[in-house]
Order: sequence, then C-alpha cells, then structure tokens
Amino acid sequence: MTASESPAPLIEQLLYEVKRVVVGQDRFLERVMVALLAQGHLLVEGVPGLAKTLTVRTLAATLRGSFKRIQFTPDLVPADLVGTRIFNQKTGEFGTTLGPVFAHLLLADEINRAPAKVQSALLEVMQERQVTIAGETHPVPQPFVVMATQNPIETEGTYPLPEAQVDRFMMKVLVDYPSDEEEFVIVQRVIGPPVTVQAVTSTRELVELQQQCRAVYVDPSLIQYAVRLVGATRRPAQHGLAGLEKYLQYGASPRASIALVEAARALALMRGRRYALAEDLGALAADCLRHRLVPSYEALAEGLDADALIARVMAQVKPPEQPLQHGPQA
Repeated sequence: MTASESPAPLIEQLLYEVKRVVVGQDRFLERVMVALLAQGHLLVEGVPGLAKTLTVRTLAATLRGSFKRIQFTPDLVPADLVGTRIFNQKTGEFGTTLGPVFAHLLLADEINRAPAKVQSALLEVMQERQVTIAGETHPVPQPFVVMATQNPIETEGTYPLPEAQVDRFMMKVLVDYPSDEEEFVIVQRVIGPPVTVQAVTSTRELVELQQQCRAVYVDPSLIQYAVRLVGATRRPAQHGLAGLEKYLQYGASPRASIALVEAARALALMRGRRYALAEDLGALAADCLRHRLVPSYEALAEGLDADALIARVMAQVKPPEQPLQHGPQA
C-alpha cells in the first residue's frame, strides 16, 4: 500500500471478513480496530459469552498474526506470562522460554482474577513493549495489542485493578447483550457449517496502517478541545461545572488527552479521512475517560457512574466550531 492510497477499503474488507464470523458487536469491533491502528490497549467489561475471544482470534486470522489467550487465575505467577529461565540437562546450560505475551494479539481473560504482581507484569509489558528475563531484553512482536476482559457480575475471588494501572489502557469498552435478531443469527451460524476466515492483510501492512494513522492531521483547536474535556474532570469549577466537584474524587490523567487524540486519528482513518474532526473525539470520549475517573461516594450514593459524569462534562465543554479540515489534503 502506498501512502497516497486510502486505507479505508482495506479496513472495510478486514471488518467484513471478521463479521462473517462475529454477529453484531459493531461498536465493540470498531473500538478493537481503533486500538489496533492507534497502537493502544483495550479493557473490555462484559458478561461471559459475548464473543470477546472469538472477535480477537478471528481478527488475528485475518491479519496473519499470532493470537494468544491467557486465562487469569489467582495462582498465576509473572513467569507464566512473560517466560522464565529453564535448565537444559542435555547441554548443562540455562535456556530462556518465552511466555504467551509474545503474540501480536493477546487476550488477557478476566484480568482481575490474578493478584497484583501478575497484573503489574502484564501492564509493564504493555507500556515498555519488551520483557527482561535474567538481564536479557526480549521485545514483543510488532504490532502488539492487549485486550483485557473483566467480568462485572462476579466479584468474589477477584483483585480489582488499581486506578493507576487501569490508566495504561487506551480505552475501556462496555459490551452488552446482542439483540433478539442478532442472537437468532448467532445460533444459526453456530449450528451451521463452520466459516473459514480468509487472510485479508498482513501484520506488515498493519504496521504501515499504524504509520498512516500517526500522519492523520489533528488541528490544534481539537487538541485544545481534548485538553479541556480532560481538564474539566480535574477542575470542574474552572469549566463552569462547579456542581460536579463533589461527584469526582479524581479526574483523568494526561494520558487521557493523548489517548483521546490518538484514538480520534484512528477513527478518522477508518472513516476515510486524513484529518480528525470533533465528532471523532466526541464518539470516543466516554471510552477513553470512563476508566480514568474515580467517582466520589456522593456520586455512587446518587447512582451517578463515570459515564453520567462524562455526559455532563461533554454537555458543558463545547467543541470548536470550524476546525481546519482541508489543510492536510494539499
């Protein structure tokens, strides 16, 4: 693919191939693609059986990439993820065995079931994109995207992710049940003949798409809009939201502003544009902010979750009227 070619047809073909297997979940699949293009990681919250594993595995097949799934349990240790040194009796030397984190697409299933030490090991790999074993550094393959899932209906035997660690995820996506029509099609596909997924592109072309995503133009007014949205969660009174202060214990970090702009770039590229618009930021604001806010006890008592607080912020902080759209086309 050349730089002048639009990547939108390739992305559309990729999504079409995945949707031959996965029914519904359009919004979730779009967020997974945004994370892939923006080189971010995804935290997914949803009950079991909503095709989270199937989506990532199918996407890996269409990309000719490697896919690994780790079922997090309380007895896991960091070596089960990143790898360890093993003594070879035949050679009399120690050799390095790499763990399952060395994959293009990694699914960390029920990440909140593992203790903090294991969670930290995974989050370190997400940030550094490399693993150090016995003083030797091993980079993970590129592209590298982690999708971690949480089960919201069961809290017994879980270790909640600390807010500082959750901040490493670009987005947190909520996955809901399918509609009756979608579930009907799901049952039909499961009881019917299996669908063979065709490889549409390669990981090398995905890296090229990621480079094109980094070249998507973002007007300074849109960056200011992202900064104002995030700033309103920290100091609501300065943005005309004095009544919101009692509901927010902690606001979003600067990582939220970066994630919002990077994700908007990816969404613009998926929509066939070389420039981002305010609507791209608005569409992704809840996903980029909801896991970074810490509601106060007053908010919880009144039934206000992070999404409700984000909606109030977005209603008050207005997007720029006419951001520059056509400069990058020249």
